[in-house]
Amino acid sequence: MIIRHLLRAVPWIHLVAVANRNPSRGAAVIAEMTGRLPVEVTASGELLAKAKQGETVVTQDADLLCDSSSVDLVIEATGTIEFAARKVLRALASQKHVVLVNAELDSTLGPILKTRAEDHGVILTHTDGDEPGVAMTLLRYLQSLGLKTVAAGNLKGMIDHYRTPETQKDFAAKLAMNPWKVASFADGTKLAMETCILANATGFLAGRRGMYGPKCAHVREMGKLLPADQMLNGGLVDYALGAEPHTGAFVIVHEDHPRKQWDLAYFKMGEGPFYVFHTPFHLPHIQIASTIARAVLQRDATVTPRGAPVCDVIALTKRDLEAGERLDGVGGFMAYGVIENAPISAKQNLLPMGVSEGCRLLRNIPKDQPITYADIELPQGRLSDQLRAQQDRHFGGETRLEEGIKGNS
Repeated sequence: MIIRHLLRAVPWIHLVAVANRNPSRGAAVIAEMTGRLPVEVTASGELLAKAKQGETVVTQDADLLCDSSSVDLVIEATGTIEFAARKVLRALASQKHVVLVNAELDSTLGPILKTRAEDHGVILTHTDGDEPGVAMTLLRYLQSLGLKTVAAGNLKGMIDHYRTPETQKDFAAKLAMNPWKVASFADGTKLAMETCILANATGFLAGRRGMYGPKCAHVREMGKLLPADQMLNGGLVDYALGAEPHTGAFVIVHEDHPRKQWDLAYFKMGEGPFYVFHTPFHLPHIQIASTIARAVLQRDATVTPRGAPVCDVIALTKRDLEAGERLDGVGGFMAYGVIENAPISAKQNLLPMGVSEGCRLLRNIPKDQPITYADIELPQGRLSDQLRAQQDRHFGGETRLEEGIKGNS
């Protein structure tokens, strides 16, 4: 969808190249939109020459994009952690701006990757169109009006923590999507990751593990359904369950002055003191154009960590697990992710969902229990584990991963 939109609808952006482990897939989409089958390149010189001619090419080697002088910005959209982290670091080191269409990576390693972007003088940002970007764009606009923002989040149709690729297989097939990805939507993991990104960008907390997620008929009810004391004491990220308009994102503002409350009531915003604003759409592949332009032309991140991690996404078991089993990661059969405030996650030594894949269990764990670093053996030599340790150390937290690596070596 991103390729189709950038090739036809945004004339001021030149899509230089598409990197995919199966280049023919990218080539088919490019041919569909341009009527010409693109060239597959394997060397930087070829990429540069084709870029100067205004062509779009395909490659199996993502490093070509990260290194090329003809590329200003790299979009990372694999949904992976380990592979994506390597490519993002390489792109940043080559002074490329990076747009993450990868909530898995951003919620797990966003804060430390943001410091690397700052070191290299470039922008790291999640994208407008995904809910964190939609919410953050609305929140920044409301703040520019002088309104006090106290909560923000998603609209979610349903959550069932026990959905798996098997339960979602038929639905995924209808949409021509990966059933593991669809399972991560249904089991709440992707929601947790998206709200974690928003928390890290705003400083807002989760009111409790997993958030409140009140069910309501319309998102504008959320101002009366979330705890007022928590909204006023640092702000909240949360979600509305089953609410119209069933898509987009919301932001809640607080106003306690009687005259201003009268004004907002006159403008059909309700009685207050909490007022809900919402964007009734999120269009990831279309709104990404705005994020690209803001990063390259204005050096402005749509949504990016403000500093130390505020929240984390921790792994809980979908079923009773036995010692010796290896966790199968996001959208799998064994664990689901929920949001937790970062200090609690650190204090309780909880395992982030984003680094769970491949970890071997050292003991039996009952269903619906959080997994800790003490419960698992980490795979050897992963960059993601090293970056999590650096993230803890950089922001002055407990270096949980270093202890885990040491204890399991």
